[in-house]
Amino acid sequence: MSTPASVPRVQSQERPVRAFSGWLVLVINVALYAATVWALVAGAMAAKNHASAGGWFFLASGICAVLAVLVSNGFFTLQPNEAAVLILFGAYKGTVRDSGFSFTNPFNKKLKISLRARNLNGEKLKVNDKRGNPVEIAVVVVWRVRDTAQAVFDVDSYENYVRIQSESALRHVASSYAYDEGEADELTLRGGSDGVSAALTHELSDRLAKAGVEVDEARLTHLAYAPEIAQAMLRRQQAEAVIAARQKIVHGAVSMVEMALKELSDKRVVNLDEERKAAMVSNLLVVLCGESEAHPVINTGTLYN
Repeated sequence: MSTPASVPRVQSQERPVRAFSGWLVLVINVALYAATVWALVAGAMAAKNHASAGGWFFLASGICAVLAVLVSNGFFTLQPNEAAVLILFGAYKGTVRDSGFSFTNPFNKKLKISLRARNLNGEKLKVNDKRGNPVEIAVVVVWRVRDTAQAVFDVDSYENYVRIQSESALRHVASSYAYDEGEADELTLRGGSDGVSAALTHELSDRLAKAGVEVDEARLTHLAYAPEIAQAMLRRQQAEAVIAARQKIVHGAVSMVEMALKELSDKRVVNLDEERKAAMVSNLLVVLCGESEAHPVINTGTLYN
């Protein structure tokens, strides 16, 4: 027995439409309300003289009142960077993006959507980096609605969708990079913030495209080791910093000793044999590489005694 093929999902697409200017229709609407009042008053006056004549006026007043209320339901206003999705009895009729006072079919349901840039300040998440170390990380995402039809019809709640997908994308990106001290030219979370932000923005754009949302920027706002390993990692970083500093100190000291021996030899200040050179090198390295202040001892004798 063959299984039925899955039905492909139909992707919505925004259809821009233009609404009528609301000011001209407003004049007509005011006239209908005025006609309602006039017919009501005229019907009351006519009813005093002839009952049947008053009934026709009351009927006209009711019709004008219904039309006036119905027309009033078609007015709506839009601010700059705001759109209205029009739905008629469950069918999508288009999206109005023109700001101002407008009028549309009174039976249309109007869903207003902001097109402005929004910030999503994500909560701190505990994830494992590429090496399995637990880290705390948080992100801020700048996003906006690009396609109103996709945002309304293709996902249940586009704001909740953005929040959940941002958290999922952050977890995936954070697990793809080491916190620090990667291999040569390897991008890390701490040292390659621009590259990590670009990768996060690209992944979020792919995930949120189906909801009609575009991502302007995604940046890490918090990055630290998890509390349970923070002290151990701090000691490791301090040790690495000490080793790096020692390497620079030794390299500088050797260069200075080499320069001193060369200057003494070139200017013929003193002739040193290999044993005296070794003693001088030892003394200079102790002075230059030592952490405490050196206290020189003057030798009044000879090295060979």
